[in-house]
This record gives sequence, structure tokens and C-alpha cells, in this order.
Amino acid sequence: MKSILFRLYLAVMKFLARWQKEDPNTYVILNGSGRSGSNGYLFYKYLCREHPEVTAYLIEPWPSSHLPWSDWQKIGRAKYVLTTHQPFKVRKSQVNLALWHGIPLKRMGTMANNTQRRDNQRNEKLWHKTADLVTSSSELYESLMSACMGIEGPRYVQLGFPRIDSLLKSPYKKAQLLADFFSCQDPEAQVGIYVPTFRYELEEPEVMERIKEGNFFAFSDFDLAALDQALAARKQYLLVKLHPWEMKLFSDFHLEAKHVAFLNNSDLLAKKLDLYEILGATDFLMTDFSSIYFDYLHLDKPLIFITNYLAQYEKTRGFLLGPYEKIVPGPCVASQADLVKQLGEKDGYGLERKKWLELSDQADHGQACQTIFDYLSGV
Repeated sequence: MKSILFRLYLAVMKFLARWQKEDPNTYVILNGSGRSGSNGYLFYKYLCREHPEVTAYLIEPWPSSHLPWSDWQKIGRAKYVLTTHQPFKVRKSQVNLALWHGIPLKRMGTMANNTQRRDNQRNEKLWHKTADLVTSSSELYESLMSACMGIEGPRYVQLGFPRIDSLLKSPYKKAQLLADFFSCQDPEAQVGIYVPTFRYELEEPEVMERIKEGNFFAFSDFDLAALDQALAARKQYLLVKLHPWEMKLFSDFHLEAKHVAFLNNSDLLAKKLDLYEILGATDFLMTDFSSIYFDYLHLDKPLIFITNYLAQYEKTRGFLLGPYEKIVPGPCVASQADLVKQLGEKDGYGLERKKWLELSDQADHGQACQTIFDYLSGV
């Protein structure tokens, strides 16, 4: 019932907003990605910084039934509507550019194991009707997206992703990261970051209970004190960026560890930064099944993959590529003991990272924002 009412709400507001006079110099960004590698937010920052001659509006969170009428007026006035999730616009004359929010690794839409056919058909119809342009990085990206969403090939334009600009030109340096999160000044220190995917859909109470207890890896042998000691012995620090929903499970974000700290959404909002503006300052990335690792390939830095609930995720949602251990350019670990051992190993995956970067991205060279702006100016 809630979804039906929300679709009705969107239909009514679209009808009302379309009566606004369209301004050819107005961009509106409908951001549903928060500050976690948001192409929308980062393109908005670019427009404000580099193109003061245009009007840019950031609408977030999107979608929402709590937007004021003034926001709908902004949407109605825009010539260009950029979205991070499902495409949207209020009239045919507007140009919708779908930025999306990651290179697909996990199954979604038609390909997912946990979706309904009726919903998938509705989404495919929406993409067909509304998405004028879909920014892309490669043929691989286009194949994966179309498999899931049914997007037609001619809609893709290889313009790249704004988040890669910020990753490659990070304004946030490692010295600042160490000072802000670890109160440390050590030029020899290494900083890793752990960014897991959305694990709630696993429907595994044991996994979620472990996370709630502070076991952010959901390891069966998790020992924070031992992990802290192992990191200290190697002059390593670990920043943990959980999914925003998982962060709600914690009543206290303080960890009894000197070498482990949480990176919260509130930190990013306070600093007016996106995760990718910090990501470039790190030395290695750990994730489970988040496609963030495709983007991290641009840095040519080590990757470690956490796979202690791989079987459950394959069953619940599934992957677009596999077997998983064969397609990830880094070691897979399923326990804290394996992880601690791997933290001391020499990196030997450089060639694999290069191969996957060439497959997944031929468009991004740190100029995506300018490329997108120039392209839209000619539409």
C-alpha cells in the first residue's frame, strides 16, 4: 500500500511541477547516494565551483515524500535532471542523465534472486520512458547494467563518473586523515578502509547481531583488541565505513582501539566531503561485495576481500560475475586470523588490478565532470 501511495504522490507532484517555466541554464541533481561515492553530489559541487554562470540545485534525500513545494519548483524549472538511482523528470523537454552510483557486481533488477517480476517490469518501463542518457565507463558496464535494467544500448554515452574525478584529485590528504580520526602524526603509517555492502538483505540474524555488537566484520573469531595490536605492530590504521542503515544499529560509535575508527555520515556532512574525496588518501581497501573496488582500481593500491558470508549472499541475491574468488583482484579472507596474516603479506595483484581496470573503465581520466558538462551543453 505504501508503495502505491508513494507512486501516486510522485505522479501528482510531477503534474504540478511541470507547469513551472523551464530554464535552459538550470541543473537539478536528485541525490539518493548520500555521501558515499555520490556522482550527483560531486557533480553538484563541480557546477558550483567551476560554472557559476549556471544554476544548480541539489535535492536530497531522493526520493522522498517530505520535499517542500519549493524543491518541486526547482525540479520543474530545470532543463537538466541528473539522477543517482532511478531516472526521473517531469516533462519530455527535460534531459535526464542517469549517473547511477556504482559498477554493478551484485545482481539487481531482473537478474537478482530476491526481486519480483512485476517490480522489474515496472523499472524497465521507467528506464525506457525516462532515461534520455546513461553515463558509462565501458562496454562491460553497459552489458551489466542492461542485463539488470533492460536499458537500450543507444542511451549509453561513455562520459565517465564524477566520483572518479574526486578519487583521483582528492583534496583530503593522509596526514589530515590520521590527525582527524586517529590523533596521529606518522609519515610511515598506512591507512586502510573497510567498506562493506548492504548486509541487511542477507536476512541472516546472526550476521546482523554480530554487527550490532560491534563486530563490523561479522567474523566468528572477531577480537577487537587483537586486531588493534596486529595493526599497531605494522603501523597500520583502519577506517571503517559501514552502510548508513548498519550505523543505526550502534548506540556508541566509540571503539576501544587506537588503530580502528568509524567514519560516519555525520563526519562527511560536517566536512562537506564525499567518501571518495577521502578514499584517495588511503593505502588499501577492504570490502566484501561492494563495487567500490572497481573504482579503487584507479589508485592501483592493494585490495582485500572479506568472504565469510559469501555463500549466503550468492543464494540471497547473487553476483553478475563469478566465481567470486576468480574475478576479484586481491586475496579473499573469511576470518580475522586470515585477515591479520594477509595484512603482513606483500602485494602481488598489480597485473590483475590493471586487467580489471582496462575492462571496467575506458572513459575516466579525472575529467568526467567537465566531459559531462560539455556534452549536456550540446544536447
